Amino acid sequence: MYNTILVPIDVTEDTLTSLLIPHVNSLQKINNATVHFLAVTAPISNYLRYGGTILPNDFPDDAKQAEIILNELKEKIKLFSIPADKVQVKAAIGSVKDEILATAEDIKADIILLGSRRPSMSTYLLGSNAASVVRYAKTSVLVVR
Repeated sequence: MYNTILVPIDVTEDTLTSLLIPHVNSLQKINNATVHFLAVTAPISNYLRYGGTILPNDFPDDAKQAEIILNELKEKIKLFSIPADKVQVKAAIGSVKDEILATAEDIKADIILLGSRRPSMSTYLLGSNAASVVRYAKTSVLVVR
């Protein structure tokens, strides 16, 4: 049923990753699925635009930033119990929603599994990224809390 699973991971959110582990492991095992892990971060220019500061010598370009989150993603994947031949990894720089949706289409994902924080007054029901993915995805989405 679910042969291709997309799992976007926020490498800065260990709690959300921990919530996803049993769901991803179970769905992968039941379906012998290939799991595509994706980490997305905004371009460094967005960070600076909204008031972030980085010393000039520490300024990573987008390629370096993608390499950094890819390495962090690979560390997070070690927490999952998925055969190595069933794991694909990708890091992307851009809009979280857009990259998740584009990747889902590219790999022809059967389902997207993503974590979302518990709702608060600022997010009401879902975080903005999770809500956007649910709203615009052309495939099933499982939001784990």
